[in-house]
Amino acid sequence: MSKYSRCLAALSLLLMITIAASSQTTISGTVRSSTNKEIIPFATVSIKGSSSGTFTDEKGTFKFASSHALPLTLVVSSVGFTSKEVQVTSAGSIDIDLDPGSSLGAEVVVSASRVPERILESPVSIERMNVGAIRASAAPNYYDGVANLKGVDLTTSSLTFRTISTRGFNGSGNLRFNQLVDGMDNQAPGLNFSVGNIIGLTELDVDNVELLQGASSALYGSGGMNGTLLMNSKSPWKNQGLSFQVKQGFMHFNDPAKDNATPYYDWSLRYAKKISDKFAFRISGQFVKADDWQATDYRNLNRNNVFSELKPGDRTSDPNYDGVNVFGDEASASMQAFAQAVRAQVSATPGTAPALAGLDAQIAGGLTPQQIAASWAANPALAPYATYLPFLIPTSNAPNNNYKGIYGSQYVSRTGYNEKDLVDYNTYNVKLAGALHYKITENTEAILEGNWGTGTTVYTGADRYSIKNLIMGQYKLEFKSKNWFLRGYTIQENSGDAFTATTSAVAINRSWKADQLWFQQYTGTYGAARLGILPGAGGAVLPDATAHGTARGVADGGRYLPGTPEYQAAFDNAVSKSIKDGGSKFMDETDMYHFEGQYNFTEKIKWAEVLVGASYRLYSLNSHGTIFADTTGRIGIGEVGGYAQVSKWVVEDLLKLTVSGRYDKNENFKGRFTPRATALIKVAKDNSFRLSYQQAYRFPSTQDQWINLRTPASILIGGMPDFYTFYHFDASPAYTAESIVDYRNSINAGTPNPTLLKVADFGTLKPEIANSYEIGYRGLLTSNLLIDAYGYYSQYKDFLGRKAVGRGASADQSKAFAELASPFTTTNYSFIYNSSSTVKALGWGVSVNYNLKKGYQVGVNVSGDKLNDVEPGLVTFFNTPKVRFNATFGNEKINNSNWGFNILYRWQDKMLWEGTFGSGEVASFGSLDGQVNYRLPKIKSMIKLGATNLLNKYYTTAFGNPSVGGLYYVSFGYNVF
Repeated sequence: MSKYSRCLAALSLLLMITIAASSQTTISGTVRSSTNKEIIPFATVSIKGSSSGTFTDEKGTFKFASSHALPLTLVVSSVGFTSKEVQVTSAGSIDIDLDPGSSLGAEVVVSASRVPERILESPVSIERMNVGAIRASAAPNYYDGVANLKGVDLTTSSLTFRTISTRGFNGSGNLRFNQLVDGMDNQAPGLNFSVGNIIGLTELDVDNVELLQGASSALYGSGGMNGTLLMNSKSPWKNQGLSFQVKQGFMHFNDPAKDNATPYYDWSLRYAKKISDKFAFRISGQFVKADDWQATDYRNLNRNNVFSELKPGDRTSDPNYDGVNVFGDEASASMQAFAQAVRAQVSATPGTAPALAGLDAQIAGGLTPQQIAASWAANPALAPYATYLPFLIPTSNAPNNNYKGIYGSQYVSRTGYNEKDLVDYNTYNVKLAGALHYKITENTEAILEGNWGTGTTVYTGADRYSIKNLIMGQYKLEFKSKNWFLRGYTIQENSGDAFTATTSAVAINRSWKADQLWFQQYTGTYGAARLGILPGAGGAVLPDATAHGTARGVADGGRYLPGTPEYQAAFDNAVSKSIKDGGSKFMDETDMYHFEGQYNFTEKIKWAEVLVGASYRLYSLNSHGTIFADTTGRIGIGEVGGYAQVSKWVVEDLLKLTVSGRYDKNENFKGRFTPRATALIKVAKDNSFRLSYQQAYRFPSTQDQWINLRTPASILIGGMPDFYTFYHFDASPAYTAESIVDYRNSINAGTPNPTLLKVADFGTLKPEIANSYEIGYRGLLTSNLLIDAYGYYSQYKDFLGRKAVGRGASADQSKAFAELASPFTTTNYSFIYNSSSTVKALGWGVSVNYNLKKGYQVGVNVSGDKLNDVEPGLVTFFNTPKVRFNATFGNEKINNSNWGFNILYRWQDKMLWEGTFGSGEVASFGSLDGQVNYRLPKIKSMIKLGATNLLNKYYTTAFGNPSVGGLYYVSFGYNVF
């Protein structure tokens, strides 16, 4: 192309741009209340039938340019007002007055069907919190406020690690619940569940939260078996300027675990700016710091490899004490089995046969232990073996052996360390977020968004994990228009300096004394005390309790105590060394990449609303061999999926039917088709019944598939067939934990019976499935009374759980039975499997919201969930109270003043908590939250004085989790409304 041609082309392009710009129409105006003419900030102003539009600013004014030809119709809406359509026939400024309307049921939701619809016309159960509800909430942050919605459980592993769940099967990390931030899955990819709100939106940046209760896999894929939570940020086109909030307070008031109350800090900042009609941006950050809640449950556990149950006793009364929040005491052994092992070692020593035969003769002859000990000490040939008499006498099969049963079936455990001496309670959370918005065309926008977070917290899984200096980042590029979107994002995870409490405690104990030596000293000392041959005891036979106390004192000699240099050095060594190398540190740098798109064909297909979408996801596991079987490099797991949805008003404004279907394929499992069908029946204006059938599923998680984690109790392995061959279970079979216990009991009883051992069946791993049926009603009985209710019935099958198995430590099968007799020569495994049982869940929920006179509002919601048809022995991990309720009362503007308040009382029933960390009853509890606020309208600011658990009645939400007390705070928020 010549220079002249290039100049001509440039001039032509400039001319076209000029003509396009000159053809645009500028529309501006002011939106006010029709009753008192007060301006309405942040009202939505859009051109009917398009995505073009804007929002009013803090002065209630708006202005935007559009290429749409006149005349056109504006749709103007704001929460608490009736929407209005306004005809625009010429350019210029217009005044628009909106009539006040009820705020109840006025919300528009997107998550229920992936398209905008009034919440009153949602075909499934859904809850929503808008920015006003978040601002007025009595909770310390918006994430905790979700717990006050109907049917929600909030599990507190620590101050900054909260887990939201619905409809049962709760845990400190929920694999059956999705959590999305601006369309991005908020999970830690190595865990497959969200780490609370450590990474995500700050309170200043949240526009709304939508909660889908129940099955949602048909639209959101694997993981949405019991619900999906969507958190959406404020738009920089709408919410502009500088905002900040400073919240400070204190906690641990009258805490039995703390001497004094400690400070609480929560600071956040947001800045957004519309640079032009094309470009806008936002940035935000938050800093939270506190001394975390402490887990001080010292009840006693009876542990069976993977599962456990509570039993009576403490460290003083039970030699085999295993405290819930005490670690290192998981190392346990049978004194009888240990004594038998010592006898076998002595028997294998050349030249000891005559000594053992002579001992049997002495016992048969009626000599007392004191007489035998004296004779051995005086005999130079026997003196070297005299120290073994506490093991040899009780295990002798000589006739008339009155001392054979002194060990009985008693197990003993090592002395452990309390959780507070191991995990890092100096919790903090730093979040940074930002987004660039660019309008490519009037209807098409590009968004580049990033969320980054770091922090220290504590999480309860199979252990109590000290998540120290965790780092996670989410980064997204999205293109969206009125009818479609394309987005790609990645989640990058770095576990930082995270470590496990149990492994740390075990490593500290073993650093000063090996388990075998400790148990040998304990068993030998106890035996000597009970036989009357303990040196320095003058031949006295000590009582059982005294003998145990003496034995522990001897075995614990030289034990490292918290606060000493020796303890600190051993602790530092444990947490700095990876689990695979004998330490307690785990390293996880797993990444996840996700791509998805959606198109709404409704404008092209006039007879129905048609929606289609597709996605691709890739996990890249990288734990350096500390969690996964990835010692040779990263492990990739790919998933592909697609969905379609058709909706139609079969009878206009009376009956709407929606049918959805999704197909997903994980490269390691067969594909899954997931259907959903719903019906919305309008019985009157703003009153509807809803019916739905939804199927849900979840693929086995990344850990279910590829975990290969060594813990003090067992090796946790995934369900992939590779593990079966890698560990050679075909040639060296593993036996069920229950049968190993039976076998050891037969040994203790003196009648070893290897036929009691049962070979474990590993089976074939497959996805978990749920079928859910639901009926619901939502309606405005009056403009001030909103009622919502639901009832559901669900069937769950192919539960993913764990089985405990074990086998001899050596590959030689001839030694396997002998090795299984002792925990020190047994290798324990825990593997994932699908239960063959199908269980049924029933649940219900009712909420009532009423607007009283003068701006007062009252709300009550009650819900319950229950499992039926659970076969004996099946551990379901349902972990849900049968009944829970919330009651709230408040007023944003008392007597139309700047004062406001909100109080909330919540209560939940007791429940049996089942988990791999421990199982036991969690007591019922009630908590009163409240806040009083004062508005400063001129600077759009608010001062708030608030408290959660105002009455400071400490409670626990899950087994092994910390006790939560009162949190009292005062905050100042600038430019927050």
